[in-house]
This record gives sequence, C-alpha cells and structure tokens, in this order.
Amino acid sequence: MSSDLAASLTDPSMLIAVLVAVAVFASLYTIAVPFFERGDLNKRMKAVSTERELIRARERARMNAEASGNKASLRTQNNRSVRQIVERFNLREALVDENTMNKLKAAGFRSENALNMFLVARFTLPFVFFVLAVFWVFGLDHLADKPTPIRLLITIGVAYIGFYAPNIFISNRMSKRQHSIKRAWPDALDLMLICVESGISIEAGMRRVSEELGEASPPLAEEMVLTTAELSFLPDRRVALENLGTRTQIPLVQSVTQALIQADRYGTPVSQALRVLAQEGRDERMNEAEKKAAALPPKLTVPMILFFLPVLVATILGPAGIQVSDKF
Repeated sequence: MSSDLAASLTDPSMLIAVLVAVAVFASLYTIAVPFFERGDLNKRMKAVSTERELIRARERARMNAEASGNKASLRTQNNRSVRQIVERFNLREALVDENTMNKLKAAGFRSENALNMFLVARFTLPFVFFVLAVFWVFGLDHLADKPTPIRLLITIGVAYIGFYAPNIFISNRMSKRQHSIKRAWPDALDLMLICVESGISIEAGMRRVSEELGEASPPLAEEMVLTTAELSFLPDRRVALENLGTRTQIPLVQSVTQALIQADRYGTPVSQALRVLAQEGRDERMNEAEKKAAALPPKLTVPMILFFLPVLVATILGPAGIQVSDKF
C-alpha cells in the first residue's frame, strides 16, 4: 500500500495537476482577499488599550512596593501549559537574549505569552520537521538512489530549518511593520511639527498623530499610543522615548527619540529638530523609491523574454503562418 501511495505521489501527471491546482487557488486567493479584507485598526487599538492598562497597573504595583519596601510583582495572563513547558525545560536561559526580545517587540509581540509561544515553537518545531522528513524520506521511500548518510543528513537539515522557522516568521513580521512605519514616519513628523508649533505638547501631538495616521499605518498608531501611555505613567520621560526606538528598531525613529530626549533635557526647541528630521525621512523615502524604480528594468527582462515575447511573436507571425499553411 505504501508503494502504491508513493507511486501516486511521485506520478508526474499527479504532480502537475497538484501544482496547477495550487497555482489556481493562489491566484483566486490573491484576487479575492482584498475584497474581503477588513481593517484591523479597532482590534489593534483595543490591544494597545489593554497594554496601557497593564502599564498603569505595573507602575501602580511598583509604587506600592516601593512604599511598602517589598519587591513589585504583577501577574500576567499566560497560557499555563505553554508556560509550564518553558519553565520545565528552562527555555528562557537557553534561547532568549536581548536581541530576541527586541525583535519580538519590533514584530508587535510584546506580551509574556507571545514570548512563551515563540520559545515553545522553537523547541517543538525541529522535532515536528524531523518526523515529517523521516516519513517523507524513509516512509515514502523518496531519494532511494541516495546513500543512507545523505538521507539522514537531509532529515537533520529539515529539522534545522524547523528550528529557525520561528525566527524567519518574526523577521518577516518585523520587516513588514518597519516598512509600514518608515512609509508613514515623515508624515507623522510633519503632523507632530504642526502640533508642537501650535502649542500642543508632545503627548497630545503623538495622540493626534495616532488618530490621523491610524488607517495609513496601524503599527505606527500602536507605537504612538503606547509611547503616550508610557509618557503618562513612567516616572522618566527618557525611558518612554527610548522604548519607542527599541520597539521599532528603526534608525530614523531612534534619531527622533534622541532629539526629543535632548530637547527635553536641555530645553532646546523641538520644532527645528522635527523639521530637519522630517525632511531627512522624506529624502530617504524618495531615495528608496528611486532605487526600486532603477532596479525595475533588469527585473522585468526575464519575465518579458519568457512571457511577453512568445505572445507577441505568436500574435504577429500567427496570421502569416496560417495563410502560408492554407496555400501550401
């Protein structure tokens, strides 16, 4: 039975049919998803409001602990089974460092439960990928012409991919968020500049920016609301502004936060720094657009040769070929 299953799975016609079905489904999915896509701004703002309440509770617990002389502690709602796995195998010391925490925050995963899920995924996925690779290589008898050490090496390589799969997912999620923030950041600085020059404070300006740019860039709106909450509850404004740069992991945002910290410390005007930084952000955004436009012709060369030129040749020479075939 296993040999029949392997033969059916390795049949070229079967593989072609599966690939065509996957291509058709992917095309339909790509066309249909934008029509059913809904904005998740309300969901994001609800999550941010929950985080704001956590910040308020944490600071209140810290102040109460300092008043009573005890160490502050605040329980968070986590998945108990996931937390038990993390604590039993001591995954925090083995897999977590400062860079991991910064990447999770930049990807939008700021809760303790998200960290536990990430650690459990990195711990379990190598075994899952290894079992699937063993079943594919030895159970279905693929790569039978290869020696056994090579087949074992392939299964180990698949397990290695499973170990780094969560990191790849987090990196992609972080890149998408950073791209959205970079695209809307110069406009956010312009709005903050208008608010500051009109006499509004930084906190109120960030809140207004989050309201105005919520549809254009939900990740930026999240970060602005969180920064506003931290500026309201944290005892040191510098820590709140540095947290904004740490959560985004974007040099432009970090330079703006450093400028705001220096302006708050030395009393220098904020409007001039915001104007210069907004112009730098627009220039960098234009440079990236020009780089993409310059790289477009080489990228289009191969698709044009493979797809457009055969169609043009068939369209131009097709009628002449039909006439020649009719005469001869």
